[in-house]
Amino acid sequence: MKNLFLLLVIGLISSCTPETTYPVGQIKTDKGDILIWLYDETPKHKEAFIELAEEGYWNDYTFNRVIENFVAQGGCPDTPEGFAYSTHLLEPEFDPIAKHVYGAFGAGRDDNPGKISAACQFYIVQNKKGLPRLDGDYTIYGQVFKGMDVVDQIVKVETDSTNAPLVPIKLDVSVIQMTAAQIEAEGYTMPAKGL
Repeated sequence: MKNLFLLLVIGLISSCTPETTYPVGQIKTDKGDILIWLYDETPKHKEAFIELAEEGYWNDYTFNRVIENFVAQGGCPDTPEGFAYSTHLLEPEFDPIAKHVYGAFGAGRDDNPGKISAACQFYIVQNKKGLPRLDGDYTIYGQVFKGMDVVDQIVKVETDSTNAPLVPIKLDVSVIQMTAAQIEAEGYTMPAKGL
C-alpha cells in the first residue's frame, strides 16, 4: 500500500512539472503568420532577434525587398544608411550544417569584407531549390516551419524598381513560447541538437 501511495505522489508531482518551452519567432502580416525555429548554434543572432522582437523594434518596419525565387527581406532599410547607423551589427556565425534551403531564416547585411550581419534585418529564402551560393556568406539562424505559403504570397506582390512592395507589408514580430508537442503538431521535427 505504501508503494502505491508513493507512486501516486510521484505521479502527481511529475504531472505538475511545467513542460519545457522553446522560443519561436513569429511574424504576423496581413497575408498570414510565419513561425520560425531559432537555432542554438547561432546564439548571438538568436539572442539579438529575441531582444529586438521583445522591444517591438520591427513593428514600425515592413518587408522592404521581395523577389520571387529569391528572398522576402524585412526590417531596417536595405540601404547603406540603414546599415551605417545600425547599433545591431553582429559578427557572422556560420554553421556548416545551416544551409540556404527553402524557408531558411537569415540575417541581412551590406557588402562588407567581414560579412558583418545587421541583426535589424532578416530574410527568408523563398527559392524552392534553395540558394547554395549564399552559404558561408550570410548567417542563417533559423528555419520557417509554418507559413511558407505566406512567404510565397509575399514575394508575388507588385513591386517598384527596388523590389519594394507597392503596398507595404507591415511586420508584427514577436517571440512566442511553444512546447515540443506544439511545434511538432505544426509539422516540424524538433532537432536533436539545434539545427
